[in-house]
Amino acid sequence: MLVPSKVSWWRLVFAYKGSELPRTKYRIAGVLVVSIFVTILEELHDWHPNLKPLPFTLIGVALGIFLGFRNNASYDRWWEGRKLWGSLVNTTRTFTRQVLTIVGTQPEGPRVDENELRAFQREIVLRIAAFAHALRLALRDEDDLAQLAPFLPADEIELLRKESNRPFAITQGTAERIRAAWQRGWIHTMHLPVLEQSMTALTDIQGGCERIKATPIPFSYTTLIHRITAVYCYALPFGLVDEIGIYTPFAVGLVAYAFFGLDVVGDEIEMPFGTDPNDLPLRAISRMIEVNLRQRIGDPEPPPLLRPVDELLD
Repeated sequence: MLVPSKVSWWRLVFAYKGSELPRTKYRIAGVLVVSIFVTILEELHDWHPNLKPLPFTLIGVALGIFLGFRNNASYDRWWEGRKLWGSLVNTTRTFTRQVLTIVGTQPEGPRVDENELRAFQREIVLRIAAFAHALRLALRDEDDLAQLAPFLPADEIELLRKESNRPFAITQGTAERIRAAWQRGWIHTMHLPVLEQSMTALTDIQGGCERIKATPIPFSYTTLIHRITAVYCYALPFGLVDEIGIYTPFAVGLVAYAFFGLDVVGDEIEMPFGTDPNDLPLRAISRMIEVNLRQRIGDPEPPPLLRPVDELLD
């Protein structure tokens, strides 16, 4: 995600990195070439296409509405993804607090060895952090399981290589360990549903993220918008040249910039879990979760929070 350190009006106007220009500049340049060619034919060779601007006005209004609707749908997906990861932050903190407070010696249960208890709590909390990192890796189609080495034993990481849904496998392993603690009398029967509710919330968050990733905006709708935008922008010079003459390239370039830009913005934020400049900073969020959880279990040297590098936060 692009995180500008200081934003002024002029900087926003002339910003290039993270804007739509890197992906639209060649499309706009193509439209400008056509506009200049049509203008030269009209001005120097007295060629008139005899098209009126009214049809382009009507089509432009409809196209603007379609682009606005698609961008709203894309932004809803982006914002829902951010809300899901915000819920993940809250749920991991809640789950950690529950593990550290309600797991231990019960009023009518056996005495729990403190060292053994702390080791169990640390294991579960690190597994919660592993879930956040594994979910990030899955959403970005990354296969670097070495990133889970600080949280899980080596034999479990090897088993995860065969799993098609690694975050779910980690959750299953966590549930089995909590069940074993309950069977040993470390967890009160009334508290077991509370921990189960937190694990269910993690699964719900994962499912919501997978739904966004696996269900893009319908392909036919996207291609239709792309085609109409391209045809409209490349045909626009023929409808304006008789009316505004040598100013045609300027007017057409401005319209093409607006429509191509809106088209690109909808494409870029449609899938919020990637690594584009405007996608969600999943690595930074999962690192924040890890740091928060490590501090709760008394880790003396948790890793540092990620900071923007060249104004980009991964």
